[in-house]
Formats: sequence, structure tokens, C-alpha cells
Amino acid sequence: MKILIAADMEGITGVINWDQVNPAHAEYPRFRKIMTEEVNAAISGVYEGGADEVVVADGHAGGSNIMIELLDPRARLNSGNDAPYSMVQGIDTSIDGVIFIGYHARAGTTNAILDHTWSSRRVHNLWFNDILMGEYGVNAALCGHFGAPVIMLSGDQSVCAQAVELLGPIETVVVKQATSHFSAESQSTERNQHLIHRAAQRAIERLREGELKVFRLDEPIRVTIEFAHSEMADKAMDMPGLQRLDGRRITFVAPEMPVAYRAFKAAIALAVI
Repeated sequence: MKILIAADMEGITGVINWDQVNPAHAEYPRFRKIMTEEVNAAISGVYEGGADEVVVADGHAGGSNIMIELLDPRARLNSGNDAPYSMVQGIDTSIDGVIFIGYHARAGTTNAILDHTWSSRRVHNLWFNDILMGEYGVNAALCGHFGAPVIMLSGDQSVCAQAVELLGPIETVVVKQATSHFSAESQSTERNQHLIHRAAQRAIERLREGELKVFRLDEPIRVTIEFAHSEMADKAMDMPGLQRLDGRRITFVAPEMPVAYRAFKAAIALAVI
């Protein structure tokens, strides 16, 4: 059994502001170490549950956050930010299940640490087939295209609730209770790593029993992006095949999820002001 562990940083234990996830800030080294430790907790859990192989994707910012020197040596690491499948690089038909570590809620969520969708400065809202999406949904849909279900997620209480609502009763670990965009009550790193380990182990057992289902969108897929500013939509319209809906919204149709995923990333990349 081969498992992909996809890690972000905003949903890691103790993170409550942007400085802590910014490589240029003095606080960042603390939290990249905690991120690595939480990924390791998931790795040990899936192996204890019976997995045979683990691949990790470093999905935060430039994709160079997980400390390879501290990573569980049983896993392989995808890093860097120009990979075709970004936050879930390594996904293909050989993957049996996917775990999301350190995820955050979609843009506009109340009581959610650093809530945003892909770009905190550019994306106001995002829909795939008229479903309001966060990063957990977009990445789950790409994994679903390849037949791999998301089996577990860790983060604050808001992203855990959103993921269960969209993906079904997956395993979740609430590592902190968000009380605003920039505040939360966090449990200790030791306690959360134990919870992540146990949840990952249960997720593998439930995957083997067939309890966890693939999240797959009907194709072709309509993608709609609402940008923060009309100028961003202006710039995105340089991409062929887009339709302008209003000042801030653009839309396009892709034949399948991998195309939708990469086209979505390209539109966001163009929308720089």
C-alpha cells in the first residue's frame, strides 16, 4: 500500500500568524521543524497501520520547508514550487490514499487560522463545478482523478469541519481551536504528534476496510475564480480560453481534473499586480 502525505504549514501546531510561516522571519525555523515532526508522526502512523511505501509532498510556499535531515528515512520527499501538481506532487495511479497535514480553511472562513485559498492576496473565492473550494478540495479532487481518496487531515477545527463536509467522514486531527484569523488555543506539539500518529494508523486500517471513498468531480470541469481586484482578472484574461463573468470573476472549462488544476494555477500566476 502506497500513501502520499501532502503537507502545508498554516495548519501546523502553534501557527497563528504569517511571520511563523515566512522563511524571511526569525520564527520560521521553529515551525518548519514542527511541520517536519508532524509529517513524521503521520509517516510512523501509516507504517504502523500497514502501509508499504510513503511519498511526501512539501506544499507550502516555495516547497522547501520540510527538513530532509530530520525526515523519517522510510519516506521520499517531493520539494520545490514548480512541480506540475504542486501541493500533491507525487500523485498518480500508484497512490492508494492521501493524508493532508497542516491544512487551513478556505478564504472567508470565520474562526480559522490564516484562512485563504491558494493565494491570500489574489483569490477571493474559487469554485469547481459550482462547489465552493478550499485547497483541501482542489487537491482532493486531483487525487480523486487518479483514484486516490483523502483519508486524513490535520489543522484547526474549521478546516477539519469543511473537509468532512466535502469529503465525507475521513480521519481528522484538530491541532488548535481557532478563535479568529490570528488567534487560537493550541495543544502541545507532543500531544498533537501522538494524535496524528494514531489517526494516520486508523486511516490506513479504514482504507483497507473500504470505508473511505474517492472524491471525484464530474468531467468536464468548470472552474470559476473570483479575484480580489478587477485588475487581477484583467491580467488573467491573457490566458486563452477564459470567459469574463464580471469585474472580478473569470471562468473556463477543462476536459479533466489535471488540466483544470494546471490551468487554475496558470490563471493565478498571471494575476499579479
